[in-house]
Amino acid sequence: MINTKDQKALFELIAKYLQKNITCIAIGGTAMMFSNYKAATKDIDLVFKNEEDTKEFVKAIKKLGYEQRSLKGVYDEKRQKAKSKPQMYTRGQERFDLFTKNVFGYELDFSQENIMQRNDFIEKQQLIIHILPPEDLVLLKAITNRPADFEDINTILKYEKIDWKNIVKKAIRQKQNNPWILHDLEKTLQELKKQHFIKQEILELIYNQ
Repeated sequence: MINTKDQKALFELIAKYLQKNITCIAIGGTAMMFSNYKAATKDIDLVFKNEEDTKEFVKAIKKLGYEQRSLKGVYDEKRQKAKSKPQMYTRGQERFDLFTKNVFGYELDFSQENIMQRNDFIEKQQLIIHILPPEDLVLLKAITNRPADFEDINTILKYEKIDWKNIVKKAIRQKQNNPWILHDLEKTLQELKKQHFIKQEILELIYNQ
């Protein structure tokens, strides 16, 4: 596990090893920590604009002792076979899940209009980490579908009033890139309905596709 203070120090250290400025988007537990939804995480999830930035970031964390490992045991077989699966690097109990451009086929919006928060780590180079709106975080949690993701969604819902229609519309727009996105989202919504009020019309938007 890594707490908020240690995560900040780690990103500052990584910035010292970068050979170019990099801008990326944090998702998962990392984004939740920046948004003050939780105080610690065991996996740092980042999405980069291109392969060049991903490779540069990997070079930096390798210098800190992180080593690549298999996705087995963390992601299910369907996600292990996906073209846009992450690269995973670990050091002890810490883990990086690094995506390029999209998350299992779901393409992220790097435009400033879609960014809720910006975090700058300025050392030898700049490491800029953007945070997406809570709806995006919830949707991406449904897409990654790791053991702790459903619990994290429930945590976000304690703090935010979610626009469920917006989430479904985002998923529909990218269903061609990820053929199982609507299925996984519907499954997540059905589970959430046991604890939260979600109108049936939200599910109908998925069923009508």
